[in-house]
Amino acid sequence: MNELRTLDPFSLDPFEDTFRSLMRPWRMELPDAAPRIRIDLTEQDGSYAVKADIPGVKKDDIDVRIDGNLVTISAEVKSEKEEKGNGGRVLRRERQEGYASRSFTVASPVDEAKVQASYKDGILALTLPKKSDTSSKRIAIQ
Repeated sequence: MNELRTLDPFSLDPFEDTFRSLMRPWRMELPDAAPRIRIDLTEQDGSYAVKADIPGVKKDDIDVRIDGNLVTISAEVKSEKEEKGNGGRVLRRERQEGYASRSFTVASPVDEAKVQASYKDGILALTLPKKSDTSSKRIAIQ
């Protein structure tokens, strides 16, 4: 929105217009937001299924760690953007690097030896089998 104002040399506060113009919102180009990992977590009888959206990442840059019932998915994101003018001369080149991590807990401990993972079209699919229940022993109270 544009405002047209005239400067009144006889106004009571000559600096009002100057300070008012400083308070107008500035328009600036912000860098892309940091990458986020979005997940879907479902539970089946003997396992958990995780689908994580991690677009623009290579398979080798994804790290999945499991510690009991804590699951951590992290990824290193690297992207480049280049804009050229009509003559093929580079006018702007931007590089962005970022690190995204997501941790969550599940109700039962996960059997790390049987975990299955696959990555295709920006989606990481994990199958997290639950550890078999150890036999519980009833304690007699005396």
